[in-house]
Amino acid sequence: MSMSSHLEELRRKHEVLSEKVEAAQRAPGSSDLEISELKKQKLKLKEEIERLATA
Repeated sequence: MSMSSHLEELRRKHEVLSEKVEAAQRAPGSSDLEISELKKQKLKLKEEIERLATA
């Protein structure tokens, strides 16, 4: 897998997590813990994307 395709895949996963966070925040049954975990995963992806993009 090339670096650009890997970055694209990470960006796609980040976008999917963003959508999941937004949906969870709108859903009345979502727990704060669930939302927090999704946000942590999203942040890890963002950090990985930034690290690879500047390398």
